[in-house]
Order: sequence, then structure tokens, then C-alpha cells
Amino acid sequence: MWRSATFSLFKHAAKKFCAVHNNGLVRSSSSLLALVSKSPHFSTPNKPFLVLSQNPRFFSNLSHDIDGDDDSTVELEEGRNFSPISDENDGTRGEGFEVDVDKIEDSGVDVDKLESVLSLLQSSGDAVGSLESSFSAMDLILNEEFVVRVLETPLVPADNLIGFFKWAWKIPGFSVTTRTVDALVRAVCQSLRKKDAYALWDLVKEIGEKENGVLNVDILNELITQFAKLGKGKAGLEVFNAFGAYGFEPNADSYYFTIEALCRRSIFDWASSVCEKMLNAGSLPDVEKVGNIISWLCKGSKAKDAYLVYLSMREKKKYPPKRSINFLIVSLCREDETISMAVDMLDDFSVEDRKYAIKPYTSVIQGLCRRSKDVDGAKRLLLKMIDAGPPPGNAAFNFVINGLSKAGEMEEAMKMMKLMESRGLKPDVYSYSVIMSGYANGGMMEEACRVLSLAKKNHSKLSPVTYHTLIRGYCKLEEFDKAVALLGEMKDHGVQPNTDEYSKLIQSLCLKGLDWKAAEKLLEEMKDNGLYLNGVTRSLIRAVKELEEEEEGLATEKVRVEV
Repeated sequence: MWRSATFSLFKHAAKKFCAVHNNGLVRSSSSLLALVSKSPHFSTPNKPFLVLSQNPRFFSNLSHDIDGDDDSTVELEEGRNFSPISDENDGTRGEGFEVDVDKIEDSGVDVDKLESVLSLLQSSGDAVGSLESSFSAMDLILNEEFVVRVLETPLVPADNLIGFFKWAWKIPGFSVTTRTVDALVRAVCQSLRKKDAYALWDLVKEIGEKENGVLNVDILNELITQFAKLGKGKAGLEVFNAFGAYGFEPNADSYYFTIEALCRRSIFDWASSVCEKMLNAGSLPDVEKVGNIISWLCKGSKAKDAYLVYLSMREKKKYPPKRSINFLIVSLCREDETISMAVDMLDDFSVEDRKYAIKPYTSVIQGLCRRSKDVDGAKRLLLKMIDAGPPPGNAAFNFVINGLSKAGEMEEAMKMMKLMESRGLKPDVYSYSVIMSGYANGGMMEEACRVLSLAKKNHSKLSPVTYHTLIRGYCKLEEFDKAVALLGEMKDHGVQPNTDEYSKLIQSLCLKGLDWKAAEKLLEEMKDNGLYLNGVTRSLIRAVKELEEEEEGLATEKVRVEV
């Protein structure tokens, strides 16, 4: 819109510039072929007649008076044309554009007054009150085209546009139309000031109350999008809730932008409510946007609601992006009551997609073992992965081995580790540790030690957890000598015991074995290794020592009395 106005202004200036004194003849725009080479605003190109300004976004660039009485003359050369040059402000070269010479004149817009209005709007800052008085003094004739041209001009402050629109609305003879409101909303939404967004919404609400049939769904959606950008979820929801008051039905974008606005502010409960309305209305956006909705809800711990959105898409034979599906499956595996939903989703993977779905399959196995304690179900899924893909890795096997060990099914756990090896996978330290833990919990220390031997054979260095499992098992059986010996073996294999290892063993020696001498020896060993034992455990050693000394004293006194 503004380009047409710019052309008309340029045409007006060029006619003055090209005035010939001899006969007063002004050549028409169709015969203008070149300007003086002195002008800093133009260069000579090779395209049809093109209009330009030093910066076409500001009409005031052409507001200087070009005096036709100047002594300099303008030489016109047939076959020469004009094109824009680079703007000094932004360093870019604007593209030329062809214009219909008579179009702006036929629109009924007074170009001079249009330029005056825009110059005032661009230079008046926030002085809205003074603007209104200035507009009134201009004796403007307002129509839809004039107002739209003002609103569509870039780089006019948003609050000035709102002030101009409010003033124009009060002028008799001017009617607010959908086109003018749409132009205002799109122009103001280029601003990222919260103040402008709220002022625009207040104005739109007033228009909706006083003008029938002016607003539409696109205008309200633009407002919701603006509030989403600004992180104002409650304001976006207020616009969404106004649809019914204005007689509109929200479309797919209305729901999407509202959910986005709420999720950006982490208002997930309200977002779920809007999502429910979207599903009831059956108005879902495209698959990419649905994928975003699923991801937002999962981030807000609303995986169950996200699953309902997924089901609605599946009924329509449409599927969100794989990243959203994988995220949803992982989220569903975090709760006991939703793991079955994740298992159900695995059946929707195609043969090709299943090859790359290791993470979601492994997440379901983990959830079955840890959440629902359905180790048999996890085992069946693992065997299904072996048969149909995706190929399970160490993590999937370890989850099942760990589940079987905790359930006391040690034979099945060993079989699973052998199956792991048969598929070319090497059991890691964790695999051996969980099996040893299962044997130790059952009091089968010989079997646990055999697994330890396998672990040392296949791994040059084990973890402290591996030894801690066996030390705990020996202490449980009150075989403290073996526990202390295992602590020494631990150091021989390059695994340095930590404070927790010493502390647990010292406590067991004091509470169960009442062997304060062995406990003191371990305490000295800790000091040599630069470890510190907490005061409670130190006091425990002292208490057991004093108790034993007291008992020995009583026994000695008793013997003396008897003698």
C-alpha cells in the first residue's frame, strides 16, 4: 500500500522538478526518462520506469520542496530508466517496483495529507493527545483506503497507530471495517511491547462490543499469537474465551496458539482444559503442530492428556513427528498407570521405523521392570525385539537382568546374560553386579563369588558397588572375616574403598560382631587413606570398647570375690 503512495509523492515532486520555464509544460510521468546525474537519490538502470525514495518507508524523504524555478535544467534522454540505489541506513539495495500511475489517484486518497499524517505519526513519539489535536486541525477526509494506507506503513510506533485509529473511529462518516481492524492488529503485532498488546486488546474488545460483524477469527488468532510471543498465557486465554461472546467458533489455529501461550507460561492445567475442548470439537491442527502440543504437555507432566491427542490423530490415520512420539512414550513410562499406553503405542511403529526405535522400546522395558514390576512382560518385549527389531542393546538386557535378580529368579537372570553374550554383546560391570546382588540377597555367597570371578576375568577394573554387594552379603551372614578380606582384595584390584564402605563394615563389626579391635584397625586404615569417619560411628567404636572393658572389669571383680 505504501509503495503506491510513495510513487504518487514522487510523481508530484518530479513534475515540479521537471518544469520547463519556456512554455510551462510539465512532461507526464510516462515520458520521464532520467533525472540529473547530480541527484544523490537516483542512479541510472536498465528496467521499466521505477519509483524510489532514499528510504521508501518514510514519506517525509520526499517532503522537501523541489523548486521548479531553479536555474538548473533537467535533460531527458529517451530510452533511459531509473532504479533505486542502496539505502544509506541499512546498506541494502531495494528492488524496483512497477506501478500503475492512475491507481493511487483513483483510490480517493489525498497524497499530501497522507504524507502529513505519516510524518506526524513517525515523529511524534508517544504524544497521543497532541496527535489527536493535530489530526483534527488537518481537516482530513477519512475513508477505508486512507486509514489502511496509514496502518500498513512500516516503522510507525504502535501506540501512535492505536491513537490514530481511536481518533478516526470518532470521526463522523468513517466506518470501522474488518479490513481496517485487521490492518491495525497486524501492524501493532509487529511491536513486542506488552503495553501495546494490552492496549490493542482493549481496543478490539471495545470494537467487538460496539461494532457488529467487524471482528473475525483471524483477528483474534493474531492477538492470541502476540500474547504467546510475549509470554502472556492468561491474556491469550482471555482472547480465546471471548470467541463465544463474539459469535465465533475457534478453529484449529485458535486452539493451537492458545495452548502454546499457556504452555510457555507453564500453565499446563489450563492448557489441558483447552486441549480437551479441541478434541471434543475435532479441530486439530496439522501434524507438526500436534507434535508440538504433545511435547508441551509431556514437559508439563501431562502425558495422559498428550496420549489422548495422539489417539485422536491415530483415528484419522495421521501420526505426529517421530520425535514427539518417542518423547510421549518415554513420558508414559514414568508412571505406573500409563505404561500400558506406551506398550500400546509400540505396535504403531512400521517395520522401517522400528529399526530406529531403540530408545522408546528400551524405555518401555525399563518402565515395566521398575514401575509395574512386570518383569515377565519386559522379558517378552525383549524377546520380541530380538525377533522383529529393533535389536536390543546392553541397557535393555540389563533392565531385565536387574528385574529378574530382584525377583530372585537367578537362573533366568543367568540365562539372560548368556543370551546377551550369544548376540555379541559383552556384559558390563553393572550386569555382573546386579546378579551378584541377587545371589547375596538370597544368602548364596558361593554363587556370588563365582560371578565375581567371571567379572574379574572379563573386566580389568570393577566398581566399588560390585564389592560392596558382597561385603554386605557377608556382613548379613555375620562372616566378618571374609568381609574384611574382601575389602583388602578390593584394594589389590585397584578399587579404592570409599568412606561408605568402611563405615558400613565398621558398624557391622560393632553392632553384630562386637569386634571393636577390628573396627579400630579399619579406622586407622581410613586415616592412612585420607578418609574421615563421622562422629557417630567413632562413638560407636568407643562405646563397644568401653562396654567390653566394663564387662571384663565385672568379670575380674567377680573372680576376686569368689576367691
